Amino acid sequence: MSVVTVQLGQCGNQVGQELFDVICSDARDVHRKTYSAVSRERFFRQTPQGELEARAVLFDMEPKVINHSMNKAAKSGRWRYGETSHFSQKQGSGNNWANGYCVHGPRHRDAVEELVRREVERCDMLAGFIPIMSVAGGTGSGVGTFITQCLKDVYPSSFVLNHLTWPYGTGEVIVQNYNSVLTLAHLYQLSDAILVHENDIVHKTCSQLLKIKQISFSDINRVIAHQLGGVLQPTFTPVSCGEYSRHPIGELMSALACHPEYKLLNVCTIPQMASSSIAFSTFSWPALLKHLRQMLISNSKMEGGIDWQVCPPPASTGRSRILSVGSFNTSLANLLILRGKDVYSAETGGFEDSSIYTSWLPSDEALSLWKSPIPFNKYEKSATLVSNSQALLRPLDDMVRKAWNMFASRAYIHQYVKFGISEEDFLDSFTSLEQVISSYSELQ
Repeated sequence: MSVVTVQLGQCGNQVGQELFDVICSDARDVHRKTYSAVSRERFFRQTPQGELEARAVLFDMEPKVINHSMNKAAKSGRWRYGETSHFSQKQGSGNNWANGYCVHGPRHRDAVEELVRREVERCDMLAGFIPIMSVAGGTGSGVGTFITQCLKDVYPSSFVLNHLTWPYGTGEVIVQNYNSVLTLAHLYQLSDAILVHENDIVHKTCSQLLKIKQISFSDINRVIAHQLGGVLQPTFTPVSCGEYSRHPIGELMSALACHPEYKLLNVCTIPQMASSSIAFSTFSWPALLKHLRQMLISNSKMEGGIDWQVCPPPASTGRSRILSVGSFNTSLANLLILRGKDVYSAETGGFEDSSIYTSWLPSDEALSLWKSPIPFNKYEKSATLVSNSQALLRPLDDMVRKAWNMFASRAYIHQYVKFGISEEDFLDSFTSLEQVISSYSELQ
């Protein structure tokens, strides 16, 4: 089954290009015929000339980033984008969610839906859509939300997994918290699940683990693409009957998004290190899984910042509304993906501990395990954890609080009103996200 990726705005197009590059590189080995065939069917189609074209639609209100992504893919010599699979205009959305959602999205709806339709018709079977976007700007967030709505309208029975890049906490755009609130509140009603990467965390990964001194957005996008590839590349799952899974999005939803009130997914990958160090490192499954489990329960999010003092609380202990430093991260559901040498000998019992999970879902139902004996992206052994937990509770609460403080002083509200977003729309979005915060806070 095939996945159609929808790349939206500057961030979405840059992350998408890196993702396809990682996937194509990982699937090139001729000794992995079945693995490579499943991966290529999932993400690429083959032209009559034998070239690989990404199953993707590229959208931005300015052509520069799309042109760069298409040229970079073509120059790789391994794959490319379709010549007619993109749409751009001459004017951006001005970092304004309302401009993207209320103006540019509706204005170009027919053109975008036609591009998506053509891409879908090239699939033998459609597994679902992955819109890739930022939450901070105007096109990625505003138009991205509108296009997600269109996907659900036109393809109501298809899964939609939104990938969101969360902005730096120190700020990229003055109204980024407004844009983020409006994006998340609307996507929570539209998307089947929302997979989040935080720029601050990925930046620390580049600095502390990969030892990159001058960190660029390209470096950040490669880390995101590596982690996404670890989730989306072929694996054996409990229901795949000894073959590589053909429906990655559907099975991911089944494993993690079992309740409409809980849709936020966080990703952790181990190990991550500078490529020059990989050849001189050895990894064992017990060590990798011990570190990954502690990352989960302490909400460390990267191996370099594990808090070993955090332990599962007694059954009678309640949790505070917002996670404090050193507090325990309760999970609703976890998906553990193991790849590489001796994968079937890995002992995963530590992730079956019932104290990790909320009391109203048995641990044997809350944990899903996917495996592949094929090493991923140069790592002999690697583990990826996709978690539906309290991991994003603190950054979500901070974002809503900052946006509310601006809204209370009516800062920049007129910039949204003039494009059709009223103060009532803001209040509805705040109410929606406060409910999400409350739901995740009460997991215990």
